[in-house]
Amino acid sequence: MSGSSAESALARTRKRRTATSVGPLGMFFRGFIKHPVMVGSIIPSSTKLIEKMLSKVDWANTKVFVEYGPGVGTFCGHILERMAPDATLIAIDTNPDFIEYLAGRITDSRFVPVQGSAADVRAILAERGFDHADYILSGLPFSTLPPGVGPRIASETQAALRPDGAFLVYQFSPKVRDFIAPHFDRIDHGFELINIPPAQLYWAWKD
Repeated sequence: MSGSSAESALARTRKRRTATSVGPLGMFFRGFIKHPVMVGSIIPSSTKLIEKMLSKVDWANTKVFVEYGPGVGTFCGHILERMAPDATLIAIDTNPDFIEYLAGRITDSRFVPVQGSAADVRAILAERGFDHADYILSGLPFSTLPPGVGPRIASETQAALRPDGAFLVYQFSPKVRDFIAPHFDRIDHGFELINIPPAQLYWAWKD
């Protein structure tokens, strides 16, 4: 290994140790301060929200689950607990700090953290040998994303899902429906009051 490669590897190791030593709440707060437009909330989702959001998933027929904006992995552990031994969870985040943190914190071989954009979900799946996802979860703040990004993510998500798969969205503004409705004919709606702030829940099904 060359000197520059060794230094780079050492720097990555130090960065990962620093990230994991901060703790999930500290890491989440740091991510919100650095990227408030992408994180959307200063507090991770509640257990009540997580359980309700995942309640409609057919785990027995789930081989590929994708999460957009996993942050510090608030949902990841719950998803991995429910997934089959041969299933895969792909977590996509644009924030390299979150990806480093998750890579150091979650050692489950089924977990694949990816630094990238949700708008590139089909390419990310293809690079890992998958032609579709069964379910895709998102807590991204669609209404504050740069112009054009929200509609593109919704369109790419619909194309990436298998028939009868679903786009699971939790959001603090009902405006998110305007982004997903053009691409999904059947959308179930729920609400979770026990969360800060209270959240709108959507399950958009690909028929």
